This record gives sequence, structure tokens and C-alpha cells, in this order.
Amino acid sequence: MALVVLLLVGAFLVFMRTNEVLGVGALILAVLLSPGFFIVNPNEAKLLVLFGNYVGTVKESGFKWSNPLYTKIKISLRARSLEGDKIKVNDHLGNPIVIGAVVVWQVANAVQAKFEVENYEQYVKLQSDTALRHLAGSYAYDHFDEDQQDITLRSGGDLINEKLEAELRERLARAGVRVLEARITHLAYAEEIAHAMLQRQQATAMVAARTKIVEGAVGMVDLALKRLTEDQIVMLDEEKKAAMVSNLLVVLCSDKSANPVINAGTLYH
Repeated sequence: MALVVLLLVGAFLVFMRTNEVLGVGALILAVLLSPGFFIVNPNEAKLLVLFGNYVGTVKESGFKWSNPLYTKIKISLRARSLEGDKIKVNDHLGNPIVIGAVVVWQVANAVQAKFEVENYEQYVKLQSDTALRHLAGSYAYDHFDEDQQDITLRSGGDLINEKLEAELRERLARAGVRVLEARITHLAYAEEIAHAMLQRQQATAMVAARTKIVEGAVGMVDLALKRLTEDQIVMLDEEKKAAMVSNLLVVLCSDKSANPVINAGTLYH
């Protein structure tokens, strides 16, 4: 760079002294060397290539000069966000779901990004979709049994996101790309089965609630019979105990309010 500046100054001084031949020669040489100037912006890299051979990488920002014959290829090192398309895929149980994710990434190795793959930006997009499809096919959307402890896409949370990040790092390492974050942003059943799955979830929730109600009712009936017997409030034979149990279970397990009936006679009439 200093040489080019000196040539320009020398050419000007020579012209001032009327030595046109030397002045023109210095000016032509300065013009030939001037294409070697280039600017490197922050978070940017310039790859230097000479006749198809990789020479080096300049990452330090500023005004630079190199061999004018070098080809300068700009590669951005800034973090970028890729919001992939919502894709339709089958989960581990074969249910069609719609899933989408956002990936934050940046180029970590400019040489690999440029020379190892054809188009690193397109490569990131395609591999992100592939990784998301593989993840969706490896886990069920949700489980319908509270006792199940398997990881699902819906309940996995950060663990599912970590698995997606790990797979993307492995897939994109070839292109010199670093994955900063990967997160599922959309997850739902496909439209054709969404209504049926909603009904299934509602039925499962209802059965679970009824199970809890029955368990509680049986405990309450057992407690009532024990207290009646221990406190000798009333002595019941087996037939009356069965009738009492039946009535209490109906009252406690019913989803409607019970209508009380007052018996003014005895237990047997």
C-alpha cells in the first residue's frame, strides 16, 4: 500500500518537473497495483485465491492491500437467523404433524463454507429441514398415558431443542457453520387428524378425572363405614351396607347434583 502511494506521489512530482515518460510509467504502475486495495468490514472475511489456489484468509477489519492478481471472495461471519418452513411429517407413531423451527447460525470456517459445499446458505436450509424431519420421526407428538415417561415432542421442551442443536452441529460442521441455537417454534397435529386427536385427548382427560373421582369416592365410603361401626352410630347388616355403598358411590361419582330423599320410617321401610 505504501508503495502505491509513493508511486502516485512520484508520478505527480515527475510531471511537475516535466519528465513525462517517467511520470506516465509511475502512474501506470500505480494503476496496476491499485486493484490490490480492499476493505474488510467487521465480522467479515476475505478469501484470497490466486489462479484457483487458495492463498489465505483476511479477517482483521480495515483497509488492506494484497497482490492485485488475488481474487477476493467475501464471506460474512455475522450471526444469521433461519426460520424454516412449516413442514408436514409423520411422528414416531405415524401421526401426521406440522412442525417448524428457527436456527441461529454463523460461519465459523470461511474456507470450508466456500470450498467444501456448493452453496453454504442453501446447504444450511436443506440440512435444517432434514434434521427437523429426522427429529420429528424419532419421537411421538404426545403420549396419552400419564404413567408413560417417554420423551415426546410436546413435553420434551429444552431437551428436544438440545437434540435438534446437536444433530444440526453434526450435519453443518462439514460446511464450517456453527449452530448457536435451534428451537422448535411450531408444533401441531396435521389438519386432517387435529379434530380426532382433540377428541382423544378430551376422552383421555375425562377417563383420568373419573378414575380419580372413583378412587376418592371409594376411600370416602370406606371411611364412612368404619366411622359408623367404630362410633356405634348405627349397626348395619351386609344388605344395608351394600345399599349404603351403592347410594354413596352414585352420589359421589355422579356428574350431576344429587336430589336428597328424606326417609321418615326405619332403615328397612
